[in-house]
Amino acid sequence: MPSPFPGMDPYIEDVDLWRDFHAELASEIKHQIAPQIRPRYFVRLTPRATYDTIELGKPRSAYPDAAVMRTLRESVSAYAAVAEPPLENRIEIEVEVEDFSLEIRDQNSELVTSIEILSRVNKRHGHEAYKTYREKRRGIMRQDIHLIEIDLLRVGERVPVLDPLPDAPYYVYLSRAHLRPRIGVWAIQLQDKLPTIPIPLHHPDPDAALDLQRAVETIYDLSMYQESINYREPPPPPPLSEQDAQWLDEFLRAKGLR
Repeated sequence: MPSPFPGMDPYIEDVDLWRDFHAELASEIKHQIAPQIRPRYFVRLTPRATYDTIELGKPRSAYPDAAVMRTLRESVSAYAAVAEPPLENRIEIEVEVEDFSLEIRDQNSELVTSIEILSRVNKRHGHEAYKTYREKRRGIMRQDIHLIEIDLLRVGERVPVLDPLPDAPYYVYLSRAHLRPRIGVWAIQLQDKLPTIPIPLHHPDPDAALDLQRAVETIYDLSMYQESINYREPPPPPPLSEQDAQWLDEFLRAKGLR
């Protein structure tokens, strides 16, 4: 079953769904690009392990919650007479997560193009992954390497640019090495179909093409996201603009999902 949305589905930004989507998107990008660039190039997934914090007992989370803690406490009470604490609260715990990027390399294993799928942690100011990514980005910009940044998350900080951009929930940035400091930007609205992105290689080889819309549709269908999304609820935070919220409500009602 395809996503009901014409482009990006904001409900995929849910914490639990996003972890699956992020990994699947990296894999789908590889599957699209690899046949176009062989035999002169190859593409590799490059995972980065980091930690993300979650709130114990946070709603809509698939992680252990306060009910699990109560069960454990009851088990302890069954074996010993203990005084229960007078207060109960919640804590943040860390879970290991992986960020995926893709590297296109030539026959000499030289890095030609880096494709970055921005995530919650590398968009969160102050997080270790944020600092690591910004350092990696600066390193790429200093070299003869093309950079593509795919930002399909409304939460977190945007890629730093000098000139104002149209307000949009999603962006894709294309920085061709020989054109810097100029970069290409797609500002993508909820109502928009996701673009097909050119993937630059060494001159004079022609660009490969990434059909981002087809990638998202394939993942949504194969991962059966419709089984776990309740479109009667609002999408995950941050809140949509008033205009987008009204469009989303009318759109989902027309689809019979509200």
